[in-house]
Amino acid sequence: MNDSMAHPGEGLASLELPGWKTALSWTSAALIAILFLISGLWKTVDPQGWAQRITQLNVPASLSLAAALGCGIAETLGAVLILVPRFRRWGAILIGILLLVFMGYFVLNYSALRGADCSCFPWVKRVVGPEFFLGDLLMLAAAACAGIWSKPSGSLRTALVIAGVVAVFAFVSYGVEAARQTGAKAPESILVNGQPYSLGRGKVLLFFFNPLCTHCLESAKRMSAFAWGETRIVAIPVEQTAYAGAFLKESGLNAVVTSDFERLKTIFGYTAYPFAVAVDGGREKAALTRFENDEPRTTLRQLGFIQ
Repeated sequence: MNDSMAHPGEGLASLELPGWKTALSWTSAALIAILFLISGLWKTVDPQGWAQRITQLNVPASLSLAAALGCGIAETLGAVLILVPRFRRWGAILIGILLLVFMGYFVLNYSALRGADCSCFPWVKRVVGPEFFLGDLLMLAAAACAGIWSKPSGSLRTALVIAGVVAVFAFVSYGVEAARQTGAKAPESILVNGQPYSLGRGKVLLFFFNPLCTHCLESAKRMSAFAWGETRIVAIPVEQTAYAGAFLKESGLNAVVTSDFERLKTIFGYTAYPFAVAVDGGREKAALTRFENDEPRTTLRQLGFIQ
């Protein structure tokens, strides 16, 4: 009797996907995994820098760090899951949800963010516009191909362990970065107009900026109104150095300009502009990454850099 009857599920189990579907699933999974792994790891190893970038996309500063870490963990986890066949469907679902959330956010804020830089991948420049949404739709289609033409996922416990490992890695990276930004020794002097300029005495604010960055300009304009007293300001253009003088003139910020960006970024763990370091007596007192609402006014006043 048993030999003559098909067991439930045997017919379905014996069915195999056409070769082209299997190949497309693997190709889609590999491409999405590479993209999201790069994007996710970038956020987890540089959460402070990404927190700054996110504030420029209208995310409140109070939520920016959590958003950077959360996105980094979710993107990295999605990339790992979609690459492993037994977890591929879950990874595709997670990445699909992330893409829909991202697109939904930019649709709701399209008028304010149109043309804004939204580069989640190193060396790839993306701005908010029609092409941006087309790119996300293509990634969504790839994730769907990877997930639909894969076996149902299993072993939730193992997947949760992977999620835990990714989260621990992200928080350890954040802790290491935060530790690096405390107490660094400034060089005795830097070059300003070709001459040595001392950083070893008094209070000095090092302001890293891009002269063509509107967020940097607004931050500099607000800081120009602070009562600096004896605190000196050194402006450090990250790029577009030819426009540094025009930037200071337009912002009204009283500062000298140095070309020692490469040297200073290594010492102080520069992440992304705008970025500032409060130096007192040749030692770093604080790294400033928030430039909206009451910051950096509150922190600078607490440090005694402004009145």
